[in-house]
Amino acid sequence: MRRRLPPSIAVRNLQRTVRISTRRLQRFAEIACGLAWKHKQPEAEIASVAAISVLITSDRRMAALHKEFCGLAGPTDVLAFQHGEIVISAEMAARQARTAEIQLYLLHGLLHLAGFDDVTAQQQKRMRRLQNKLLATAIHAGCSHRLVGDGRAKRRQIV
Repeated sequence: MRRRLPPSIAVRNLQRTVRISTRRLQRFAEIACGLAWKHKQPEAEIASVAAISVLITSDRRMAALHKEFCGLAGPTDVLAFQHGEIVISAEMAARQARTAEIQLYLLHGLLHLAGFDDVTAQQQKRMRRLQNKLLATAIHAGCSHRLVGDGRAKRRQIV
C-alpha cells in the first residue's frame, strides 16, 4: 500500500565501540526522512513501508551482512534493505573522521529507499548532489553534526 505520509523512523545502536548520541541521531533521522520523502521517486520503497529501522552496528556484524546479502567480503559503510531497514557501520563512520559522516550514511540509505541508485556515474552524481543538499538542509534545521574524540584512541563519539 502506498502511503501519503512519511514512515516513522527509529534509530537503535547495537554496537559498543563508538559512542553515539542516539537522541541526536534520532532527531536527525526524523528530519532526513521527511526530506527524503519529499524527493522520493515514483514507486519508491519508502512509500510502501510504515516504519524504517536504522541499526548502528559494528564492522564485524556489517561484514557478515555484506557477505550474506551482497556476496562481498569485508564491511561497508551502509546497507539499505527493502521493507525499510538501514544498517550503518559506526566504526566505518569513525574511520572516515569527517563531519556528519554517520548522518551522511543514514541519509544515503534513506535515498536508496526513496528510489535513488548509485550504480552508474550519472546516478552517483545525481544522488551525491541531492544527498549534499539534503544533508546541509537537515543540519541547518538544528541537528548536531560533530565528530568528537573522547580522548581514547579506540573509542570515539559521533553525533
